[in-house]
Amino acid sequence: MTNRTIVIIGASAGGPRILKTIFTDLPVLNCSIIIVQHMPVFINDSIAQSLDHCTSMAVHLAKDNEYLKSGETYIVPSGFHAEVVQNRFLRLVRGERVNYVCPAVDVTMMSLTREPGCQHIGIVLTGMGRDGAEGICHIKSIGGKTVAQDEKSSIIFGMPKEAIITGCVDWVLSPIQIHEKLIEIINIIKPVPLESLGKNPSCKRK
Repeated sequence: MTNRTIVIIGASAGGPRILKTIFTDLPVLNCSIIIVQHMPVFINDSIAQSLDHCTSMAVHLAKDNEYLKSGETYIVPSGFHAEVVQNRFLRLVRGERVNYVCPAVDVTMMSLTREPGCQHIGIVLTGMGRDGAEGICHIKSIGGKTVAQDEKSSIIFGMPKEAIITGCVDWVLSPIQIHEKLIEIINIIKPVPLESLGKNPSCKRK
């Protein structure tokens, strides 16, 4: 059985800025990262390009039936829910809104399944509402690790707060601490090249 790690990050209002802080100078990690960001369709490409410039990991918009590869980050496009099939593929589904949004973090998180050798990590960032709370509970129930953004750094503390209230969050962290925690618990495939550090001024942490 091949060891594999899947990280699902959910965010809403204020998410793009927080994601940029987390991904700035992030090395290539031995995991697949799925980002579920509540956003209008016209900024899908700009967010993907912005994050791709900040990290050594490859970042792109997810495609239907795409195989999840280690070292790559997938952004769920607006208007689709994303389900992880057998912990290996992403399925994009048009459907009714869940928690008033599409894509919904809960849909993606709750599609993960327990599997020997497979590690799951769920992260809920700034945003209004409670999307991600049920997903965090599910990930915890199948033996995964869970993180919520702290109140001080959140633009809107709704989603992280609801996740924390469930009692299923392992760590409450700032964006920089989330960056460090990912590096701590996931093996690095390829470090950040020294010559690239601080090269892109648009990716400086704030």
